[in-house]
Amino acid sequence: MARQNYLFTSESVSEGHPDKVCDRISDEIVDLVYREAKRTGVDPWSVRIACETLATTNRVIIAGEVRLPDSLMKLDKNGNKVINPTKFRSLARKAIRNIGYEQEGFNWKTAKIDVLLHSQSADIAQGVDNAADQQGQEGAGDQGIMFGYACNETPDLMPAPIYYAHKMLELLADARHKNEGEAGRLGPDAKSQVTVRYVDGKATEVTQIVLSTQHLDPDWDSSKVREVVEPYIRKALGDLQIAEDCNWYINPTGKFVIGGPDGDAGLTGRKIIVDTYGGAAPHGGGAFSGKDTTKVDRSAAYAARYLAKNVVAAKLADRCTIQLSYAIGVAQPLSIYVDLHGTGKGVNEAQIEDAIRKVMDLSPSGIRRHLDLNKPIYAKTAAYGHFGRKPGRDGSFSWEKTDLTKALKDAIAA
Repeated sequence: MARQNYLFTSESVSEGHPDKVCDRISDEIVDLVYREAKRTGVDPWSVRIACETLATTNRVIIAGEVRLPDSLMKLDKNGNKVINPTKFRSLARKAIRNIGYEQEGFNWKTAKIDVLLHSQSADIAQGVDNAADQQGQEGAGDQGIMFGYACNETPDLMPAPIYYAHKMLELLADARHKNEGEAGRLGPDAKSQVTVRYVDGKATEVTQIVLSTQHLDPDWDSSKVREVVEPYIRKALGDLQIAEDCNWYINPTGKFVIGGPDGDAGLTGRKIIVDTYGGAAPHGGGAFSGKDTTKVDRSAAYAARYLAKNVVAAKLADRCTIQLSYAIGVAQPLSIYVDLHGTGKGVNEAQIEDAIRKVMDLSPSGIRRHLDLNKPIYAKTAAYGHFGRKPGRDGSFSWEKTDLTKALKDAIAA
């Protein structure tokens, strides 16, 4: 039986954290390719991109493999098609500006941006494309395992520690962008960490709060930063009680003026636990940002979350973990594994596994079709988690819908 009384901690990082700057640029590029495909009449199903970004002091390097619409290409001196870096550079500058970096060590206007994208490997492409010819379905873009998780601890069916760690930083970022009082003097780079006490398996109170945030006023000390941020932290926690003996660690090392990529280099894909469940569930190891959805690292992780969330939303269990596994060039998952953590409501894991196969095609093409993923909807996933977000009218966060509950119940009853 699972432990009922314990402490659990999760962390989050802001949109201005160096790694998140890189995630944002990579996902802006994914969106650009989907937009250009639609604008120029290119089939969005043919889009391929795996884009990595590195950022350091006034320098951004964008690399990776792509299959692009002609509108993003140009002819070299020999008449060969090569990638045109202009739109990619412009997009990166816009992302950096929107995050809020206009500082001496990292500035959207002056940063040097190198674009080293090149055409996708034919050896990788054949795993997806040739499989479609042979099987009538796209093959997975790579091998791997992906996990989805949901629990009934919060309204969005996310674990409480990561849910509240994200919420703190979202509120502070919103206040900073709106130039709301002294919060307007905060910088883009920030990290949060929340420790929650569980009693009888329920999240009951916060025992430790850690927040480090960049600030633009060099005279601010830790006590001044706490004065500015504490109201937002309390608002983020809402009805979750703060323990009387809760420890607050606000900018515990002192001033934090030099931040972002000027203070620490950033790289796409280094915050995979922040992006998912804060350590409350397993992770297959694959990052999301910068990848089109033939890459099962992304699409199958979204599908697994979608299915786990619908299991919990259908009140079939209080907690649900789902694992999917894939082989490159093979369309259907090699395995589906479900763990209800002893919380099943009159159902067992085998029944859920059978129902999942009936209600959703889990090939890459089936996932893309079911969740309508061939769209420019990914830049907004780059910060504050890919899960526990509100589905948007533009099709973003479709994997957070709970529209599969009836189908799951019907499949189990059949």
